[in-house]
Amino acid sequence: MNLLDRLPPGSRIAVIRLRSLGDSVLSTPALALLKRHRPDLKISVIVEPRFAEIFDGNPDINETRDSMTRADLVLNLHGGTRSMLLTALSRAKFRAGFAHHRYRFVYTHKIPTAQEILGVSRRVHTAEHLASAMFWLGVPQQEIPRARLFATPPQGKSYAIIHPFASSPEKTWPADRFIEIARSLPLEPIFLAGPTDDLEPFTHFQTSRESLSITKSLLSGASLFIGNDSGPAHIAAAFGVPVVVLFGPSDPVTWAPWRTESQVLTSPEGMNRILTDQVLGAVQALHFEQARS
Repeated sequence: MNLLDRLPPGSRIAVIRLRSLGDSVLSTPALALLKRHRPDLKISVIVEPRFAEIFDGNPDINETRDSMTRADLVLNLHGGTRSMLLTALSRAKFRAGFAHHRYRFVYTHKIPTAQEILGVSRRVHTAEHLASAMFWLGVPQQEIPRARLFATPPQGKSYAIIHPFASSPEKTWPADRFIEIARSLPLEPIFLAGPTDDLEPFTHFQTSRESLSITKSLLSGASLFIGNDSGPAHIAAAFGVPVVVLFGPSDPVTWAPWRTESQVLTSPEGMNRILTDQVLGAVQALHFEQARS
């Protein structure tokens, strides 16, 4: 008997995600699979407050929390030290997480690799890795859906979102090249920034530095996204926006846009090696709306 079959109707599951932006987005296909299979379950996502808005409006979960709640099953999708402590202190009857996690001894059930669960030998996407946990718990194996985010798009003219920032310098394409791209687009460009990003190089363009909720709304209404490998790229993909994503040292097999029309440019030797003509060619290869109906 699989673990989900051992849970009585109305059981509570606490899914530990904590962070970060892209990981939170890419956990939503797994949550959708779980809820589709067992709509009776009460699902809480344990997530840091700065990322909680990713899950706003999602019918697959009942609540988000930044601390542990009472649960019959704790599923740790994070694996860091704090998440392991939360798992251990939960006193849940069932505590599951991937077998490669450090301190995995706190689990009552250790989840094998995604490759073993899915029956493949290739590297897998993060969405596949997280969904494989649900298959191991007892959800029938099936196609993994697009990430599920919810927002109301703004009304008005068509626009492109450009996100020229990333979590580290080696993942960041030069600002002057993003500016060159913006001047060549057939759409109005809007440069998107996080709380600590420096927008000064882009002040001649429309910019946005808003809450995560407003950022979701802005991305949901975009006709095109161009940016570095980062959380906003995954948000855009979740809304089905055509995306051009630039990769340096990170692995595009693991972190490429999930289930949206996309062009991925990679340069492990350094982001400077990606040329503006390559990005413009990638934009031209996509099909995106230049005017709203």
